[in-house]
Amino acid sequence: MKRNLGIATCGLACCLCSENVTCKGCRAGDCADKATCENLKCSAEKHFAHCYECPEDCRKGLLRKIKPYAFTQFVKRYGEEKLLDCLEQNEKNGVVYHREGINGDYDDFDDVEKLIAFIQTGKR
Repeated sequence: MKRNLGIATCGLACCLCSENVTCKGCRAGDCADKATCENLKCSAEKHFAHCYECPEDCRKGLLRKIKPYAFTQFVKRYGEEKLLDCLEQNEKNGVVYHREGINGDYDDFDDVEKLIAFIQTGKR
């Protein structure tokens, strides 16, 4: 886990991403998708660093997908440090963020509350 990369603007876990090993996360400003990322643009327009800082319950851009939406909801409830702590513990216990391409153990959910419970416990 690269904890210093933290959580992306949209809620994805940059700290666990294995897709682009040279990426320093959206906060570093070198995101390949920064010109087209709806979440990055919206957050910047509203002067937020992350979607979870916004009081709206939004499903724009990547928040249409359950994983970033659930991660964002988790942070709104419990804070980013708690999410990072849970993700780190889950990784130590064998939970995989990217198993096949960009899909992993956090992608097998169709219910936000079940995914949030999985983040907290690492158990289904």
